[in-house]
Amino acid sequence: MRYLWCLFLVLVIAGCNSTQAPTSEGVSIDLASLQPLPVRYNEGVVPLRVSVAAVVSPRGTAESYQLLLNYLSETLDRPVELVQRRTYQETNDLVESGEVDVAFVCTSAYITGHDQFGMELLAGPEVSGESVYYSLLIVPSNSSAETLQDLQNKVFAFTDPISYSGRVYPTYLVQQLGHTPDSFFSRTFFTYSHDEAIYAVADGLADGAAVDSLVYDFALERDVTLAERVRVIHRSPPFGIPPVVVSPNVRPQQQALLQEVLLTMHETQQGREALQALGLERFILIEDSAYDSARQITEIVGSLIP
Repeated sequence: MRYLWCLFLVLVIAGCNSTQAPTSEGVSIDLASLQPLPVRYNEGVVPLRVSVAAVVSPRGTAESYQLLLNYLSETLDRPVELVQRRTYQETNDLVESGEVDVAFVCTSAYITGHDQFGMELLAGPEVSGESVYYSLLIVPSNSSAETLQDLQNKVFAFTDPISYSGRVYPTYLVQQLGHTPDSFFSRTFFTYSHDEAIYAVADGLADGAAVDSLVYDFALERDVTLAERVRVIHRSPPFGIPPVVVSPNVRPQQQALLQEVLLTMHETQQGREALQALGLERFILIEDSAYDSARQITEIVGSLIP
């Protein structure tokens, strides 16, 4: 679910009966027209660099994550910089190179990063008391398709080349039918975000897609018309939820501080508002073993995913 974010100090000025205030020389100043002053940080403070994998489109990321970025900045008393890339792999590259301090990634991006360069779990979101999500196979509401097999020789939208719910899992389903995506579908394409995949189906650009259930549910809340334009024909077993991660090069003290901020944000009003904007209840500790079932399917799919 979006780039350089600067936080502003809200200037609240109360007037009795007028928004005009006289100066010492008797000249009136329109207080209502004054602009907020920028927050001033100590010189030399390095920004916290945060990356959000393109689970949702850049516009959706900016809207959804702004309150969280504000919360991190104010709680840590340092500026926060949002660094975005188009693909999940590019986000992983930022974590590996140390160009970002913390990242919100998808399940398969974590599995890949953990195996390739030691990407570390920081926290996992909790939704409805659980830290799992599902891959949903969706079709247009007027489609006659009831199962994946009904989408043979149709156009299918994948989200990202290494998305678990948006590519690995649907590829696994196709493999169980004795096919590869190339031999099963007439054409496939990438949308590079789950919300764009949902709209590709809703707008008739694709006959089907597989999407993150969390993004799907949130999209329907924000656009009630989607419920009349798309429907779900398959729901996967539960998988470990897309986590918050850090590079193995992040200092232990910084990692512990970041973790503490995330794990306690639901205890404050501002933190709860930031979580609500993302459709989350809170962040919790999560173990690597939560991703074992996704690993198994990823290994089965194997070379079908470049």
